[in-house]
Amino acid sequence: MTETAIEMLRNRATVAEIAAHLRACDGVFVPPLSERVDLDDYAEKIVQRAERFEAWSNGQLAGLVAMYCNDPERQTAFVTSVSVLPARQGEGIASRLLQACTESVRQTAFKRIELEVGAFNSAATRLYKKHGFAVSHTRDQSHTMHLAV
Repeated sequence: MTETAIEMLRNRATVAEIAAHLRACDGVFVPPLSERVDLDDYAEKIVQRAERFEAWSNGQLAGLVAMYCNDPERQTAFVTSVSVLPARQGEGIASRLLQACTESVRQTAFKRIELEVGAFNSAATRLYKKHGFAVSHTRDQSHTMHLAV
């Protein structure tokens, strides 16, 4: 199988492209993202408020990391979404996007990145630990993880 080239971009995707991407990735989230948020509203919020790290392949959004840098008092950025199309998983796309996100935060005054992950989403938890994130605390059925940058 021939891998299709990935182009790494920032803040290019439209609301419609992000919404379509989130729908395509919905079943990968544990529990499905659509059970927690309205995907169209969430896509709009991401475009309006988040810094987006995007992986594109053949004109399609293949991977996305969306992060808010809106807590200057705590100097903490928050990753709100990490997703890769199911057909493109296992190619290192999420790792590349997380690295780009981390490097971006290192160039700011922010000192920490946090994210929340479902306690039963072992694949995502392994990915974040691989990138240096540690569990800060667990509440209900989710872990809050952090990385000092």
